[in-house]
Amino acid sequence: MTDEPVHVIRKLEQALVDDDFAWSLVLVGEDQTDKLATLTGDLRGPYSSTGDGKQITSGFSYWGIGPTIAWANATNDPFYLVMKAGAESFLRHWRRVRPHVDKGGFHFVSLGVGTGVKDRTILADLYRSNPDMFYIPVDMSSEMLRLGSLEPVRGIGFPTAQLLPVQLDFSIADNMEELGQMLARLVGDEPILYTLTGNTLANFESDLELLQMITKALRPQDRLLLEVATTSSLDQAAAAAAADEYHQTRAFAEFVTSALRYNTNLAIDYDRIDFRGEVETDDALLVKIVWQNNSGAPITMGLPDHTEVVLEPDDTILLYTTRKFSTERLKKLTTECGLTPVEHAHSGFRYTRRPSPFGLDLLLLAPKGADTVNLLAEDIWAQ
Repeated sequence: MTDEPVHVIRKLEQALVDDDFAWSLVLVGEDQTDKLATLTGDLRGPYSSTGDGKQITSGFSYWGIGPTIAWANATNDPFYLVMKAGAESFLRHWRRVRPHVDKGGFHFVSLGVGTGVKDRTILADLYRSNPDMFYIPVDMSSEMLRLGSLEPVRGIGFPTAQLLPVQLDFSIADNMEELGQMLARLVGDEPILYTLTGNTLANFESDLELLQMITKALRPQDRLLLEVATTSSLDQAAAAAAADEYHQTRAFAEFVTSALRYNTNLAIDYDRIDFRGEVETDDALLVKIVWQNNSGAPITMGLPDHTEVVLEPDDTILLYTTRKFSTERLKKLTTECGLTPVEHAHSGFRYTRRPSPFGLDLLLLAPKGADTVNLLAEDIWAQ
């Protein structure tokens, strides 16, 4: 009787053990030509002087090697104070949240991996209590996946056989549904900790729709770790101050324009980049970063499919969107998604001479149907 054939994945695992070459395996979930077509279509949007026509949607800001490098450079810029504050507060916040997942035998799914610095902190603690866990970083950009997943794995000696990077745009409902089903087959009934850190929720046109998509993938035993930027002030002065935070660093400007630089022939003039802050629905501050044709004459822009679009005077391209959430907005979002806060940590920004209304919050959330004994939701929102 012959032995069963060894599956190619198992053979690969054996072949890569102790290999010093920088191999990385990625499970690709999308046709990249479809993504390029989507980006091209978004750049053909209608005329708008307010950033509501042509656009680069959230995931495309990080898509490709150029934007990935630009993002890595921005996160290391000491003048990018928002990023610096987030890095400094995260470890302190995670220590408060960690007891709720430390002994649960969780697998780890990171939505929007970034540079992997925060993932390394989480992975080290989860791996210590569950050596058989899987680490599954998910991102639309395969280049960002390679950058972000190697940092946490190498930092703690996590076995590559338990690492599965997934290239997928999780802001598409069907993609998120398929991801949830695949993960359920992979881990069975064992719980998963999903994370959405770095204020990523704020980058999407509809924060509610994205959170609802993610929530639908959660089973009662799963948890969601959500990190958001927050504000205690909702006036126009605070909105202008929120926009100004992103205006202080050249590295961030290079990042938000990198998708244009690498996917069009548009010459990047930083005098045409505008940082706009406004109050959104009386419960959040919205920051829109736009390129605007302030030349007074039409500008022709070449697109990835070798066609052209004419940018009339004052026409805009929305480059990046972000928000700062009020407590009321967060409460609305989680309530509409059926999510219950398990734990909450907050830090105010400390780098300004004057008191700042801005801060960062880390929320551990449980889905509907979870065992919610001892959850202090009302106490958390009262903080």
